[in-house]
Amino acid sequence: MKAAVVTAFGTAPQYLELDEPQPANEHEILVDVLAAGLHPRVRMQAVGSHYTSSSDSLPVVPGIDGVGRGSDGRLWYFMSLGRRYGSLAERAVIDTRRAFVLPDGSDPVLVAATLNCAIASWLALTRRITFERGQNVLVLGATGGTGRMAVQVCRLLGAGQVIAAGRDPERLAAIPRAAVTALTSDPETIGRLGATVDVVLDFLWGEPAETAMAALVARRTDLLRPLTWVNLGEMAGAQAMLPAGALRSSRLQLVGSGQGSLTAAEMAAEIPAVAAEIARGTFAVEPDPIALSDVERAWSRPVDSSKRIVFTPN
Repeated sequence: MKAAVVTAFGTAPQYLELDEPQPANEHEILVDVLAAGLHPRVRMQAVGSHYTSSSDSLPVVPGIDGVGRGSDGRLWYFMSLGRRYGSLAERAVIDTRRAFVLPDGSDPVLVAATLNCAIASWLALTRRITFERGQNVLVLGATGGTGRMAVQVCRLLGAGQVIAAGRDPERLAAIPRAAVTALTSDPETIGRLGATVDVVLDFLWGEPAETAMAALVARRTDLLRPLTWVNLGEMAGAQAMLPAGALRSSRLQLVGSGQGSLTAAEMAAEIPAVAAEIARGTFAVEPDPIALSDVERAWSRPVDSSKRIVFTPN
């Protein structure tokens, strides 16, 4: 079969011939991959910068999820976390215990573009913390694909106020005002909201997290009111300096949400609910379909956070 293959970290995947993977147990089946998204996590996988990356895994087919058709004609959404053979290939072996049969009429390309974006914040709020309806959420990094989707997820799950924070005023302004309480790219504005924020969904880490955390904690009027900070990404940097005083002087709790802190079974358990919302039209990320054979060209394109590249069969 043909696949996108990374032979050295930091280089674009090449469209190469590989031996077809084979099911290894009764729970695995082979599917024809119809659509697989190029998510930020997939780029990190190819660069070798993700915390799960290891040089002894090379060569690797990147891709962490996708939509495939089984021999019986059914459409499956599947995850390929931890596999050397990822989803950017003509065929993939999936574990049916960690996959979900999509409803009739599902658009494979739309699902591949959207589900990964939506499920990130969904898992954080439903599996990593005890989120209560009416709590106020700050989305740090709301102009990226997963950040914009997080705003919608927060509203659907019953958030009281949703504050969208990001550095691009134009993209912030494009977020539907009905979904948010405030739009801000200013640390001072974030600080003024600090007294009312209960949960932070952080897709950035790095310096923005440092600045926002200090501003929020400094403005807490009720120091016994918990502030739960959930890190979901590191688009602004892998390291952040945390003042010890912020942890001791407030009910600040730091939590991570991602592969490792969530089991594959926990992730899979939430797929049906998110897929159902995509089918209803609640969530939708505009896909940018590209043939898998063009993977090298697509890899070098500037990232457009308003769309999601989805690789499709040639």
